[in-house]
Amino acid sequence: MKFNVFTKQRTQVITNHQGEKAYKMTPEMELYSAVVTTSLEKTTYENTSDRVKRIRKLIRNCDPVFVAKLAVYARTKMNLRSIPVVLAVELGKIHKGDNLVSKTIYNIIQRADEITEVLAYYQLANKRNDVKKLNRLSKQVQKGIAAAFTKFDEYQFAKYNRKGEVTLKDALFLTHPKPASEDQQFLFNKIVNDTLETPYTWEVELSKVGQQKYASVAAKKEAVTATWETLIQSKKVGYMAIMRNLRNILQAEVSPDCISQVAAYLSNEKAVLNSRQLPFRFLSAYNEVQLVDSPYTSYILEALEDAIQISAQNIQGFDIHTRVLMACDVSGSMFSPVSGKSKIQCYDIGLVLAMLLQNRSNNTITGIFGDRWMTYNLPKKGILSNVTALKKIEGKVGYSTNGYKVIEYLNQKKKVMDKVFFFTDLQMWNSTFGNNHIQKEWLKYKRNVAPHAKLYLFDLMGHGQAPLRITQNDVHLIAGWSDKVFEVMHAIENGKKALSEIKKMKLD
Repeated sequence: MKFNVFTKQRTQVITNHQGEKAYKMTPEMELYSAVVTTSLEKTTYENTSDRVKRIRKLIRNCDPVFVAKLAVYARTKMNLRSIPVVLAVELGKIHKGDNLVSKTIYNIIQRADEITEVLAYYQLANKRNDVKKLNRLSKQVQKGIAAAFTKFDEYQFAKYNRKGEVTLKDALFLTHPKPASEDQQFLFNKIVNDTLETPYTWEVELSKVGQQKYASVAAKKEAVTATWETLIQSKKVGYMAIMRNLRNILQAEVSPDCISQVAAYLSNEKAVLNSRQLPFRFLSAYNEVQLVDSPYTSYILEALEDAIQISAQNIQGFDIHTRVLMACDVSGSMFSPVSGKSKIQCYDIGLVLAMLLQNRSNNTITGIFGDRWMTYNLPKKGILSNVTALKKIEGKVGYSTNGYKVIEYLNQKKKVMDKVFFFTDLQMWNSTFGNNHIQKEWLKYKRNVAPHAKLYLFDLMGHGQAPLRITQNDVHLIAGWSDKVFEVMHAIENGKKALSEIKKMKLD
């Protein structure tokens, strides 16, 4: 089965959010695009409820196996947490008769707290408002959660045993998981009796410090410093926790040995690859560290640069002869934050992905577009510092979405490129109200300048529209915020469809 088929049916011409001509995606491609670009937070054009409503509708129009595999792909490859829960639970409302839903739930639950997240969304999605909100739980949901209980040890359960509307104890009583051993039965009893051993985490240890009384501010700071040094030396603080707390660690003025240990951990190849961080997480940490007045700030910034370069090392599809252009959208809509709690914007994500690609190529043209298109020369190695440099010049090109200017530039200069990448929300238009359109410019480019060039649209917002006809004339759409999008690109380079990576997902 091919999920991303445009050539066998007439592509529907519609208008985008700017009122410009665009092309509607197939339900499968639109669902993929919407899912891997959502944090379930407000975006410029859609609020959370609208996005979820659209996803629910698309689920009903897609093959159930595709929906299930997309949920697993979003969780295990794109490292998203909330949206796979939505997909699995919504699929359970319409698909009956086999184990597809239970297998999906088992696979998307990768952390112990996701057990309760599934149940919390289940009651919300099914509008359970009475006292027994989770009464008559779906058998497939129950079966999937019960199986997932066997994945975790005491530390994992204790770490995420939080008080909420649905607790781990509630989940245990509702799903009746079968223990695989006597030890596991003993562990389940601890959940029931609230006797799980308090986990050793940075939150718990620093909370202890905060609850004590000190003779002076200096004494409290000394205690915080000592606690951070103990945590770092224990090697029990995870990669994400270290990244989130770099500013706190520097401000605590821990010892030089501890700083060296943190830097070494940040740039350790195995630690980086195992952490599966979204690329923009490195940028978020980089931005926070830049604000710290510490003699070790530059040292940590360099470690973060080393870390993100490690994450880029497996990107394929480039060699010294590959001619690449990267165009980053700096229009007003790209400045939407990825979530209500994040300082990272959609624009940042596009810049990081572009710089990851530039790091792997030796023959590049890089630039930004808004009202105009402007090229900008940047070194290969400074992925995060390059993002900072591009952020400083975004106002120089204005804030429209004249993507056609990029291809117009290639036509005018007769520059032959092998690959052209756009990092954008796809809401392209012509702010001069002329006849130029990116579809028209691309066809001209293919005809007169570079017949073998390929155009990749990296969709960062998932609005369900494309400015060109996808899969025709070597135009491809890839969506998402993870560096895993480059695996999709590599699959396309090897003759596969954009959704082939999803199709490969296992549900056993």
